[in-house]
Amino acid sequence: MDHVANYPIVRKLGEGATSEVFLCQDPFRGREVAVKRIFPEALRDPARGRLFRKLFFTEASLAGKLEHPHIAQIYDAGIGEDSGYIVMEHVPGGTMERFCAPENLLPLEQVVDIVFKCTRALAYAHMHGVTHRDIKPGNILYASTPTDVRISDFGLALNVHAQTTQITGVGSPAYMSPEQIREELVDHRTDLYSLGVVMYQLLTGRLPFQATNKFSMIYQITQHDPAPPSALRPVVPDSLDRIVRRAMHKDAAKRYHSGDEFAEDLIEAKRAGLGEAARETFGDADKFALLRTLRFFSTFIDQELWEVVKVSKWDRVQAGVEVVREGEKGDFFCIVIDGEMRVTKNKKLLTVLGSGECFGEMAYLSLSGQTRGATVSAGAETRLLRVRVADLEQASVSCRSKFDRAFIGILVDRLNLANTRLTSG
Repeated sequence: MDHVANYPIVRKLGEGATSEVFLCQDPFRGREVAVKRIFPEALRDPARGRLFRKLFFTEASLAGKLEHPHIAQIYDAGIGEDSGYIVMEHVPGGTMERFCAPENLLPLEQVVDIVFKCTRALAYAHMHGVTHRDIKPGNILYASTPTDVRISDFGLALNVHAQTTQITGVGSPAYMSPEQIREELVDHRTDLYSLGVVMYQLLTGRLPFQATNKFSMIYQITQHDPAPPSALRPVVPDSLDRIVRRAMHKDAAKRYHSGDEFAEDLIEAKRAGLGEAARETFGDADKFALLRTLRFFSTFIDQELWEVVKVSKWDRVQAGVEVVREGEKGDFFCIVIDGEMRVTKNKKLLTVLGSGECFGEMAYLSLSGQTRGATVSAGAETRLLRVRVADLEQASVSCRSKFDRAFIGILVDRLNLANTRLTSG
């Protein structure tokens, strides 16, 4: 076999009990994709064939419906009488299972970034009526770095907008919520419980409940409370203990009510400090949360904000440092995160820019490039978001259009201010 459907095979990536996955070429779009093919014998299985078909169909039905930077994209699918395939985004790094081993734990900062991105992805899926129901380290992939994550494998997903019934008796018991274990009706809060278990394992290198068989595991999940992560890894602060405890509360009503609420507590914990060595970097979760507070980005949706995080560089500029100079060519623009930037022309102060304000945008708006019309220097220590025009041009149309609208709004405000000054003068 050298093809799956119309996709030429590069190599086999792996296989499970009911399907195998290949790295393939997408000849239509010139990219590598992962193609999952269900075994024909699984569909013909007299006892569980109908279940396998339903699980496969559930995942295939989400093709093109969940477009989020931290959800593995499903591009295409096809199901026949005794065959089926799903074409997915190829995420080359591996799964989070690697970082759940005690000898391979990630720094707390990275664990929080990973879980934060998962909470935002789940909030997006839940907003679209989709509950995953099988969140576990093996279903969280990473690409270039451990924090470049994608949630995958929606085979057990419950879609409230589709004509589906709940499937019971399937899943990964160690990560199941108490209500899922009891085969009760579940909602999005079961995913938040499971993500709490994943967070516990990433923090400590152990599952919260240790058992030698399935029945013992079920009993512990429904009857016992686990030791806090800090009992196994003392560097874990109380703030993360509290987050895990709430996410894993046995009563769904006392858990986080949404992925957004979960995410807010993670950011607060980062801002309060995580007890390890002082941070040298500003993580993706911090950047996303800060951008969400700036007026400039008020109309950007999650997917577009994550694009901004990806294409931008964040700099700290000391007082007196010139970022752009009058008369020079420029290929980037900046947005002030915090601090103060002073705009001068012929050494005369024109204005002072603060948080959420931008400069250098004509390098992006001008069709032929732009010579800087003024000098901009830091009036105090300032944190800047810097975007190269060439990098922004690689972003989605919707992301670029949001920048266009924001810049046009700023230009209109500046024109109105100039007219007011002229008429009052």
